[in-house]
Amino acid sequence: MSVAAVLTAAGSGSRLGHPLPKALVPLEGQSLVAHAARNLLAARAAGDDRVRVLVVTAPAFHLAAIERELSALGDEVTLLVVAGGATRQASVAAGLAALVADPRGADVDVVLVHDAARPLAPASLVERVIEAVRDGHPAVVPGLLVTDTIKRVAPHRGVLVEPVLETVPRAELRAIQTPQGFTRELLLRAHASGAAHAHDEALAASDDAGLVEQLGEPVWVVAGDERAAKITTARDLAIAALPTESAE
Repeated sequence: MSVAAVLTAAGSGSRLGHPLPKALVPLEGQSLVAHAARNLLAARAAGDDRVRVLVVTAPAFHLAAIERELSALGDEVTLLVVAGGATRQASVAAGLAALVADPRGADVDVVLVHDAARPLAPASLVERVIEAVRDGHPAVVPGLLVTDTIKRVAPHRGVLVEPVLETVPRAELRAIQTPQGFTRELLLRAHASGAAHAHDEALAASDDAGLVEQLGEPVWVVAGDERAAKITTARDLAIAALPTESAE
């Protein structure tokens, strides 16, 4: 049995303020999607358990460009590039459909879902998620401790001042990252159950673990990594380009 990854790279990246789709925006000489893919494939979990099939969801008009970006990944991985959907949930569903339809994905029993917007998630984080799934946890997400004080408010659209309802205990909170890992069966079942809302941005799940939670199934958290920060704005991109003290 083997591991597959669905890498979501279909976002426009409008908040990044770049003419290219977010996945193709360069960071230190490589596109975000190339960074994310290489870090996924660099992971070697226990027993050389690693990603053997990589499905990338891309903007419909940039499939060829994404394929070119990833053409040098090597022969050890099966690469499938498919058009993404109107929401992240719809894009992941499209990637899963491609995985199921391809004969080379037949022996996959663990599926990671990762965002190209987190291009520097290190191989050690990927390995941690794979190993947790293999250890008997069918749904695993990486999470960081929350250091800010978090308050729940009553949102009022168009109003600048909102009432605070409560201060949420930080010890109970985690900021969730990707890659998230699942048994193939559970992830397919979760997406099938939530398919009715997949194309509605207001109702679609913001992550795959949320769909699992809707089934009433448990989700487990492993330690996240600050390097797996999400790139959304130009400031995020500038911070990601800064040198770090440690590297793998």
